[in-house]
This record gives sequence, C-alpha cells and structure tokens, in this order.
Amino acid sequence: MKKLFLIAAALMVSFLSISVKAQLNVNVNIGSQPLWGPTGYDHVDYYYLPDVESYYYVPKKQFVYLNGNDWVFANNLPSRYGNYDLYNGYKVVINSPKPYLNFKNDKVKYGKFKGNKGQLVIRDSRDSKYYVVKGHPHGMPPGQAKKIYGKGNNGNGNGHKGKGNGKGKH
Repeated sequence: MKKLFLIAAALMVSFLSISVKAQLNVNVNIGSQPLWGPTGYDHVDYYYLPDVESYYYVPKKQFVYLNGNDWVFANNLPSRYGNYDLYNGYKVVINSPKPYLNFKNDKVKYGKFKGNKGQLVIRDSRDSKYYVVKGHPHGMPPGQAKKIYGKGNNGNGNGHKGKGNGKGKH
C-alpha cells in the first residue's frame, strides 16, 4: 500500500511540474509591435482603434477595417482615415483570434475611449525592452537584441510612421 501511495505521489508531482513548465513558456513579440503601440505589453495580437473603429493585426502588420460588409486586411488604413494620427489615438490590446468578428461588442465596450489621448507609446518609452523595436530612438543593434531577448528576435519591428497612410510624423 505504501508503494502505491508513493507512486501516486510521484506521478502527481511530475504532472504538476509539467503544468508549471507550460505556464512559464511566455510568447513575447515586443520586437514586432509598432512604434505607435502602447507600452506595457510583452505580447499583442491585435490593437482595436476606437477612433477609426478598426483593428491592427500585429503579426502580419496589417490594418483590419470594414469596407461595406467585408473585413479588409491592408497595409494602410483607407484614405478616409488619412488624418488619423496613430501615435495620439487610443489603442486597446486584444489578444484573441479574429476579434473583428466581435466588432459590435468592441464598438460599444471601447467606444468610451474615442478621442482619448496621452497613452504612452513605444517610440516615447525609455524602457530598454522596447529598444528592439525598429526605429526606436534608443534602438539597439540586432545582435544586442538577440543577446537580451533570445534567438530569433532581430529587432525588426514595423515601419509605420504615424498617420493612417504610413506617412505621418516621426
């Protein structure tokens, strides 16, 4: 009986250690976030932009917006948002797949952030973890980023420069 108890205890401990190891595996994509993204997030899938009722998909560096009844994925926002400044507009981080399918709820839930300003963006951050983002004023060489953040992160970020058309202020 004692042996059975010890075996059961050993199995429980091994299962618990496996689940703890799985929880420590954190996905970080700081180097992929755009300079205009808000600080404070090690991983971002999507930003919701309440001012223009659109999304930005970080892994593919694409905006997602409604055109009629269809969701369009594009490298730039449509011309109707040409005056929108990504650095000053409020961004809501959404880490769920295809959040645009939940647009009606997001529009209501995050509508209160329309017109909000003052969110600290990556470009203006002095936190060294953001120095790997391409174009950051305190950027570090890609080799240094690999040493700090691990293999595969070469410091490449997004090339968007501000306005919805990608041609805005630095």
